[in-house]
Amino acid sequence: MSGEDWRLVIAAVAGIVLSVMLIVRVRLHPFIGLLCGAFAVGLFAGLPLADTGKAVQKGVGDIIGGTGLVVALGLSLGAMLHLSGAAASLAASALRMTGVRAAPWATLGVAIIIGLPLFFETGLVLLLPIVVAAAEAMPHEKDNDAAKLRLIMPALAGLGVVHALVPPHPGPLLAVEALHASLGLTMVYGILLAVPVAVLAGPLLARIVAPGVRLTPSVLSDHTLDLTPPPRAVSLLIVLLPVLLIGIGELGQLVPAVAGSALLGAARNPVLVLLVTNLLALPLLFGRRLAEAVVQDAVWHETMGGAGAILLAIGAGGALKQVLVSAGLSDLLARLVLAYPVSPLLLGWLVAVAIRLAAGSATVATITAVGIMPGVVAASGVSPELTVLAIGAGSVFFSHVNDPGFWLVKSYVGTSTPDTFRTWSMVETVISVAGLAGVFALSYVV
Repeated sequence: MSGEDWRLVIAAVAGIVLSVMLIVRVRLHPFIGLLCGAFAVGLFAGLPLADTGKAVQKGVGDIIGGTGLVVALGLSLGAMLHLSGAAASLAASALRMTGVRAAPWATLGVAIIIGLPLFFETGLVLLLPIVVAAAEAMPHEKDNDAAKLRLIMPALAGLGVVHALVPPHPGPLLAVEALHASLGLTMVYGILLAVPVAVLAGPLLARIVAPGVRLTPSVLSDHTLDLTPPPRAVSLLIVLLPVLLIGIGELGQLVPAVAGSALLGAARNPVLVLLVTNLLALPLLFGRRLAEAVVQDAVWHETMGGAGAILLAIGAGGALKQVLVSAGLSDLLARLVLAYPVSPLLLGWLVAVAIRLAAGSATVATITAVGIMPGVVAASGVSPELTVLAIGAGSVFFSHVNDPGFWLVKSYVGTSTPDTFRTWSMVETVISVAGLAGVFALSYVV
């Protein structure tokens, strides 16, 4: 590596560290902290200020233009499932159908299904109050807190796994688009990995770490409108419809007779799929109550309240990514992969882990990692689909105090800060490491 290469590496590390310090220590919003970090990278790397400004604008525009609609439509769908009581009804029904022994597996399955179309935080807010209530109603055991955690941790694992590995969840979907991977293949590989990884990080891990953890009453509660929940079959249809439509569109491309169909081609577009799902969800979930102003106001207020902060944060993450790319970090990593025996899959995972530990956000980690990996993928010939999954696994490594999800889990579950590290942080770390191991295993098969 030349002196310029080292300058670029130092600039990247300094910009990321500055972003973290501004977010964690100064308590700035990630939107401001990440933008400051982006300009700092450009300054330290020697980019002209005007070029850095253009890179920041391009990075924000690319992310918001390519992913913003998916994020907003996913949030509105989550709000509808939440406020209509559909998600709560599905979860409660699944838990009623199982006995105490099978309840952890039921919560794992429900979390995976409900988490597919939703941001992690949305799925957490929807599902955890139901699971916590179910845990409270379980027959008392000698270590009742451990028994509750054996029900709660699988739900956390299910949500965390789809957040990392399975499109059309927004994080993996963003990586698919950035690396020009096949959405269908990524979905198939992601599901193949998600099930065993979730079992390992959920029911099995809970048996090891739950004993000895003490819970306090949850400080948060769930709120919905006073509505009659829709039929369970309708609720399940709305949750699975985006996955089904995208899957049909991808499978249709494999059939020569219908591969050119405009309708099947449209089914592969996640924005259109989520828009159609939203339009169907409104009447199916709310029925005649849809015409009431209070219902409409609640749905769009909950959607827009979350969308603003998320879109600004991921947009600023896109700005940091683009400045790193414009400064030449992507090309540098590509050269290193060719010059040294570094696995591109391991490199993508490590980059995502570093950003995750530094910035806290799994989505920002994904955005930054995929932004600097296209050159590596092109130079090495590695599968872009497996690279997407490696980055997704790295993006959830060891949730800690700079991750909003850490505090959400702590509040909903009722663990102390040390016990949140022992439970939730371990769940995310197992997902990350086991996910990477699964990616390497798949790389020898596909």
